[in-house]
Amino acid sequence: MGFGEDEESVVGLPNKSIFRYNSPLVQVCLIGLVCFCCPGMFNALSGMGGGGQVDATAANNANTALYTTFAIFGVLGGGIYNILGPRFTLFAGCSTYILYAGSFLYYNHYQHQAFAIVAGAILGIGAGLLWAGQGAIMTSYPPPGRKGSYISLFWSIFNMGGVVGGLIPFILNYNRSEAASVNDGTYIGFMCFMFAGTVLTLAILHPSRVVRDDGSHCTNIKYSDVSTEAVEILKLFRNWKMLLMVPAAWASNFFYTYQFNHVNAFLFNLRTRGFNNVFYWGAQMVGSVGIGYILDFSFQSRKKRGFVGIGVVGLLATAIWAGGLANHLHYDRTLTHKLDFKDSGSEYAGPFVLYFSYGLLDAMFQSLVYWVIGALADDSETLSRYTGFYKGVQSAGGAVAWQIDAHNVKRLSQLIVNWVLTSVSYPLLAILVMLAVKDEKKVETKEDDDAFASAKASTAEEITGGELSKPA
Repeated sequence: MGFGEDEESVVGLPNKSIFRYNSPLVQVCLIGLVCFCCPGMFNALSGMGGGGQVDATAANNANTALYTTFAIFGVLGGGIYNILGPRFTLFAGCSTYILYAGSFLYYNHYQHQAFAIVAGAILGIGAGLLWAGQGAIMTSYPPPGRKGSYISLFWSIFNMGGVVGGLIPFILNYNRSEAASVNDGTYIGFMCFMFAGTVLTLAILHPSRVVRDDGSHCTNIKYSDVSTEAVEILKLFRNWKMLLMVPAAWASNFFYTYQFNHVNAFLFNLRTRGFNNVFYWGAQMVGSVGIGYILDFSFQSRKKRGFVGIGVVGLLATAIWAGGLANHLHYDRTLTHKLDFKDSGSEYAGPFVLYFSYGLLDAMFQSLVYWVIGALADDSETLSRYTGFYKGVQSAGGAVAWQIDAHNVKRLSQLIVNWVLTSVSYPLLAILVMLAVKDEKKVETKEDDDAFASAKASTAEEITGGELSKPA
C-alpha cells in the first residue's frame, strides 16, 4: 500500500535555501497556512461567543457534539494519518470546517439547531484528523534543538487566522452596535477562507519526502497498517508519559467556554467582541514567540529550558487567573450594559486587558505542552500518535465544558475549575520533563556510542570470520 506522495527522496545533503519545498520550514509554514484558513477561522467564529448568535444554546450543543467525536477521532487520528499520509488526511479534515460554518449560515435564517449539531459532530471527526496530522508535522519535522521556534512559527501563522477572522465580523458589523447575531456575509467570509485552506492541504508532503538541512529524514517508514496502529494506539492508554499529560490536555480547551461565553460574550456587545478577538488571537502570536524563545534558547540544557518554561507559564497563569477572578467578582455585581470599545471609555480597558491576557496564556500553555510532546520523540509515527492522544483528551475536556455551560453551571464555578485544572498541570509536566526529556548532547553521545559499538562489533566479526576462513 502506498500513495504518489510517498516517492523516494533524493539521497544526500539538500541545498540550504529557506525556500526549499521539501524543507521542514516550508512544510511547517504550509500547515500553518492551512490552520490559518480552517481552525483559525473556526476560532474567530467561536470567539464571538455563541457562534455569533444571540442565543448560545445551538453553539453549545454543536460544540458538545464536535468535541465528543473529536475526542474519539483525535486519538484515532494519529493512526489514520500514518496509514493514509498527510494529503488525504488533512484534505478530509479541512473540508468539514466549511460545512460547520455553513450550518450557522443556515441557522441565521431558520433557527433550527439540528443541522448545526450534526455539522459539529462531523467537524469533530475532521478536526481529529487535521490536528493529529498537524501535530505530527509540527513536532517531528523540525530539528530537535529548534522545536520551540517551529512551534511558535506555526502558532503565529495559525493565530493570524483568528486575527483576520476577528476583523471580518468587526468590519461587517461595525455599524450594528446593538445587533445580536452576525450577518450572512460574516459566515460566507469564513467559508471562503476554509475552502482555500482545504485546497492548500494538497501541497503538504509526506514525511518520508521532507529532508532537514543535515540530510536526515523525518521518517523512514512510508506507510503503516491498521493492525499496527490499533495496537500502538491502545498502548497509549498505558503509557505513563501520556497519563502525566492528561490534566494539561484536559485543561487546554476546557477554558474556552468560560473565556468566550462568560468574558467576551457576557461583557461586550457584538462589534466589540470581534474587535477583542483581533487582539485575543494576536496575543497568541506574541505568547507563542515568547515561550518558543525560552524553550529553545534560554539555556544549553533542554531539560533546564523545559523547567524554566513551565515555571514562567505557571507564574503568569496564576497572575492572570487571579485577575480574572477579581474582574469576575466586580462585573458580576455591577454590569448593567454591554461594554463598547468606543463608548465605554476607561470602563472597557480592564476587561479588554484581561481578555488579551487569556489569549497570551493560551498560546504559551499549549506551545509548552507541544514542546514537551516533541521532546519525547523525533519520529513522525510516534509523535502523530502522541499528539492525537493529546487532542483526543483535550477534546473530551472541551465536550464536557460546553455541556457544563449548556446546563447553566455558575460562571464563578467554571472559572475556579479552570484555574485548578491548569494549576495541577504544571507539576505533572515538570515530572515528565525530569523523567522523560533528554538533553540533546546526551542523545547524540548515546547514538555515537551505539554507532561506535556497532562498527566495532562488525569489524571484530569480519576479522574473526577472516581468520576462520584462512587455510590451515
